Amino acid sequence: MDQMTFIAEILMPALIGGLVITLQLIAVSAPFGLLGGIGVAVGRTYGGRYTVLFCKAYVTFIKGCPLLLLLFILYFGLPSVGITLSAFVASITGFILCNSAYSSEYIRGSMKSIKEGQLIAARALGMTERQVIVNIVLPQALRRAIPGLSNEFIYLIKYSSLAYMLTVIELTGAGKLVATKYFTYNETFIMVGAVYLLLVTITTFGANMLEKKYAIPGIDSR
Repeated sequence: MDQMTFIAEILMPALIGGLVITLQLIAVSAPFGLLGGIGVAVGRTYGGRYTVLFCKAYVTFIKGCPLLLLLFILYFGLPSVGITLSAFVASITGFILCNSAYSSEYIRGSMKSIKEGQLIAARALGMTERQVIVNIVLPQALRRAIPGLSNEFIYLIKYSSLAYMLTVIELTGAGKLVATKYFTYNETFIMVGAVYLLLVTITTFGANMLEKKYAIPGIDSR
């Protein structure tokens, strides 16, 4: 079998199948990770004492725990206490937990950058703390956090490959199976790397467009 036939008939179909799984992992993990990050950031900034402590402990744990170890705990460890997750669900759960923690730090930093005068003015107009957070703080914070959040999204694209360690045959896993079966490691992993590069490039372009579209006049304009 010549190389072009191998790529067209064996490698590309396998990688496309793996890419579909990778995109499914990202499509579920990213939005829930963002929502979790918003919740943790708000809880850590405006929550009560115990809420703040919980959010701090959660972020500290995720920062200190390697993602692969977290995935192993979810997939191999939880069955010992009666909780069994499929490889796909365990992967998504781990990605969401990790993404939420890191996204919360970007969002919290953006929330802290909003001038206190805006909050005082909003309260003077009779707005409740919840209204201040939803209508004043979060819209600005999320716009300012776009560069950091897009960076975290790129990390998510790349560490989605760890799902293969739980037997989820995503892009990297599909490439590994083909490379092992046909001993075409260079060709296969170069193609896998090219697909990841394409995904990251598209994400970077989209993030730049969002950043320009939602730039705050007089602050983020360049």
